[in-house]
Amino acid sequence: MTTAETTTADGREDAPESAPVRKSPPRWWRLLGRDRAAAVGAVVLSLVVLVALFGRLFIGDHAQRQDLDASLRAPSLSDGFHGLLGTDVLGRSVLARLIDAAATTLSVAVPAVLCSLVIGSAIGLWAGYHGGRRESVAMRVADVILSFPSLLIAVVVLYVFSPSATNIVLILAVARIPVYLRTSRAEAAELRSRLFVDAARTFGTPSRSIIYRHILPIALPTLLTVATLDFCFVMLTESSLSFLGIGIQPPDVSWGLMVAQGRQYLQTAWWITVLPGLAIVLTTVSATVLAAWARIATDPAQRWRLTLPRKRRGASAAVPPEMIP
Repeated sequence: MTTAETTTADGREDAPESAPVRKSPPRWWRLLGRDRAAAVGAVVLSLVVLVALFGRLFIGDHAQRQDLDASLRAPSLSDGFHGLLGTDVLGRSVLARLIDAAATTLSVAVPAVLCSLVIGSAIGLWAGYHGGRRESVAMRVADVILSFPSLLIAVVVLYVFSPSATNIVLILAVARIPVYLRTSRAEAAELRSRLFVDAARTFGTPSRSIIYRHILPIALPTLLTVATLDFCFVMLTESSLSFLGIGIQPPDVSWGLMVAQGRQYLQTAWWITVLPGLAIVLTTVSATVLAAWARIATDPAQRWRLTLPRKRRGASAAVPPEMIP
């Protein structure tokens, strides 16, 4: 009798107990694990998000606490956690300010991208599906907005009105709407002539249901990939505005503002400028790499590339798996 079998009181033997089955990780996690660069990018972005969400709970008021006796101290392990990355000219902890700035930067970039994604995609899908005059009007409005550089619009508007996080979000959201409008319009215009859309239309399905039940799920991966790349652009724009002095204003702090405040001490206290600049670079590069992975992972025609062994991906980039020897 095996150890997995049990005997009842009347002498009958129960069936062997089945061994516990380990559940395999979700498919997307497996695909992400096969791409080291994308996995590292996902880890970096996850850390940035966690720091932005919960970092302020651990730093207290150290991001604003001044100590002139500790002015321009270099990064050191002897000064404790808050002195790990040094201090600025007012003796404030650079590490605490980096954590505080992460929350401020993401609180501008994420809402701006989400607003432009929702509004632009809704208008683009509606215009692309119906076509005709609606499509022409929507595209002309998008062309007018795109004719002005986003940074120039932000500089002019913020110069006229007071620079604030709310104004920055509104300006960047409006300026980026045409990106999603044009993308979703192209997707809807191509999908509206498909057989499954014609079948739904034949059965009397309302246009709104066709758009959001049949067209949107197919266009969504492309829109999310564009949103990931647009997140990098919006974050860099916010950092540029803060660097120019018309973005986030003290006592609030962002990575771009930290770079601007520390540029005059670059030769004597490099960490004040280099560390927030490095945070901007790491975040944008990670988002870009993750967007490139998402573009392949969400495309059924290209997803097989991520299932190949790493050594064979470069040589087999354009060869389907069934043709690989």
